[in-house]
Amino acid sequence: MGLISGATTTDEANRAADVAVLPVGSFEQHGDHLPLMTDTIVACAIAQAAATAYELLLLPPVTISCSQEHAGWPGSVSIRSSTLTRIITDVAESLSRAGVDRLVVVNGHGGNYVLSNVVQEANVAGRRMALYPRRQDWETARQHAGLSSTSHDDMHAGEIETSLLLHLCPELVRPGYQTADHLADRPDLLVLGMRGYTDTGVIGKPSAATAGKGKAVLESLTRSFAASLALLR
Repeated sequence: MGLISGATTTDEANRAADVAVLPVGSFEQHGDHLPLMTDTIVACAIAQAAATAYELLLLPPVTISCSQEHAGWPGSVSIRSSTLTRIITDVAESLSRAGVDRLVVVNGHGGNYVLSNVVQEANVAGRRMALYPRRQDWETARQHAGLSSTSHDDMHAGEIETSLLLHLCPELVRPGYQTADHLADRPDLLVLGMRGYTDTGVIGKPSAATAGKGKAVLESLTRSFAASLALLR
């Protein structure tokens, strides 16, 4: 799966898309069995599927974001929420100057809380930006794919993320996910970070993951995207 569009400027001129799609991932630990770029892979897959299905302008991903809760794990890297805010608003302003006034931010990392504020602020003067997937889109995808875990229990490197990577790029999934399950409530995650609740970096049930579930999740999210797109337009 390519993470970056191969379109030329002529391709985009012919497409004349009125909406752009920006995947936002992260570079953070996902246990022993998933790569640091898991969230970026997921965001890119959703954005690419949506852009293809609805003829939209696919932008390259933001690959490092707000992963402070994963500090201390080797390889995890973060930027400030203010930096991410500036990136999104700069991209939106650049698109607007080019005649594309609407942007869908496809977020692959749950810790990017600031994106909700960015989208709200962008829409004060009109419908210009959407954040996808919404909570209900993830829940619908879980139901359609027949996942056995809940979104609360399956927080990180669990059933849904492992299933998506087994579908998208199985060569990147390391052995051991079948025995990596770890469940934990995390009422003080903002204070304690992930280290306060897991030694392995996993909170979820990766043992329940299958490529078929990952395929069904992606298909469901591609269908659900139509509602957000219609609202934005």
